[in-house]
Amino acid sequence: MDWGLQNRLSQIIKPQDNRALMLAVDHGYFLGPTEKLENPKNVIAPLLKYCDSLMVTRGIQRTCVPATTNTPMVLRVSGGSSIIGEDLSQEDITVSIQDAIRLNASALAMSIFVGSKYEYQTVVNLGKLVSKAQKYGIPVLAVTAVGKELGKDERYLSLACRIAAEQGAHIVKTYYCENFEKVVQSCPVPIIVAGGKKIPERDALQLTYNSIKGGAVGVDMGRNIWQSEHPVAMIRAVRSIVHGNANVDQAYDLYKKLVSEGPKKKNKSNKPTLKESKKPENKPTQNKSNKPNPTKK
Repeated sequence: MDWGLQNRLSQIIKPQDNRALMLAVDHGYFLGPTEKLENPKNVIAPLLKYCDSLMVTRGIQRTCVPATTNTPMVLRVSGGSSIIGEDLSQEDITVSIQDAIRLNASALAMSIFVGSKYEYQTVVNLGKLVSKAQKYGIPVLAVTAVGKELGKDERYLSLACRIAAEQGAHIVKTYYCENFEKVVQSCPVPIIVAGGKKIPERDALQLTYNSIKGGAVGVDMGRNIWQSEHPVAMIRAVRSIVHGNANVDQAYDLYKKLVSEGPKKKNKSNKPTLKESKKPENKPTQNKSNKPNPTKK
């Protein structure tokens, strides 16, 4: 693996513990002004320092993300359909490699729609994107999109993840399901779990814990963080699981504690709480999947 590709991957999946906390704010590319993401700049600002990487479109990156940030950008490069259109699976590549380089992207993200009408188009586009990105040492994250006609069970997700990996994706973003361990075992590259629609905070923390325990390297959460009434408290609680090895009760207690202390929009203190950002003294034991650290391929 070339140095540049290895370096970019290590910015997203931290080599210290082989874990990743990605914050998704790319929803507007097909949903428009999503609830509580109407003003992306205000949403992103207090959360940026708590995530390992930000999944974002080029328009929002240029207008709403400070260029002084050290947080890596995972750039959404596919699109073309909207929530009111006929078929969300009709996506194409909308961003050039040159523009991704200008934006200093640490990775490129696109969706594939396995089993949909436009399966062929999106899978072929993934292969082409990997070939172009490989030339410049940029990793590709494939999103296994699901919909009303597509499933979220082990069989479907295993199929979609494996196809993404076979096309050369370096990371796959997918959904948690029953028997998730089998999905992980059949995919030779690291898996990050999508947060999905807004659910109660404790349930979202349980999803995070289950995903890590099942072998995922981390989560890519959006709505379950910035649609929470207390986004900063929520992302810090999620982080305590991903990087602090907290269990669900500990993370939820942290969330409630931070909420009780009041709004954290200004966040005067950066001191870690309940192992949320401390490296554990012993190596993590929850994520003993068969996935190699991507920086050591």
